[in-house]
Amino acid sequence: MRCERHPPPWSKARAAYIYDDGSRDLILSLKYADRTENAGVLARQMLRAGDDILATADMLVPVPVHWRRLMQRRYNQAVLLARTVGKLSNTPMLVDALRRPHATSRLAGFSPGERAKEMHDAITVKASRIKELKNRHVVVVDDILTTGATAAACTRALLDAGAASVALLAAARTIPLDSEDIDRPEDSWR
Repeated sequence: MRCERHPPPWSKARAAYIYDDGSRDLILSLKYADRTENAGVLARQMLRAGDDILATADMLVPVPVHWRRLMQRRYNQAVLLARTVGKLSNTPMLVDALRRPHATSRLAGFSPGERAKEMHDAITVKASRIKELKNRHVVVVDDILTTGATAAACTRALLDAGAASVALLAAARTIPLDSEDIDRPEDSWR
């Protein structure tokens, strides 16, 4: 309901799963426990959930991680998901289109407003990729769509760089709490 009253910057969003115990185990073990084979399981379901947005996509762009976090984890789970979705859908991936020039805090436990503040100017487009993004229909790939702060930051950067449209494809989507005020504009989308 909030999306209808206060539209986010992306055109469409799809998620393979609701973020619950089952999807949480698949995603968190991919993200933190080196269970990279889970990317295949998740990507197959993402392909099914996002078939309409993938049909018109020119390219997939994974949500970036800061280089320090990449050194800790040794891989970016969004890249693994995007690579597998790309192979299954024959959609090219532009792995380095987006950058995270400064480290951000882990957003778990942050309110929507805190997430939006943390993500302000946290995502940029790599200058050498702007020509490839111009007038393209881009699908941003991530593991979890929570408040939309990260997705909004990615979307704004891509649209500012000239992308024709930006859609989102996530492995899972959290469900807003019943206590959330649907009339309050989502802080993270501004």
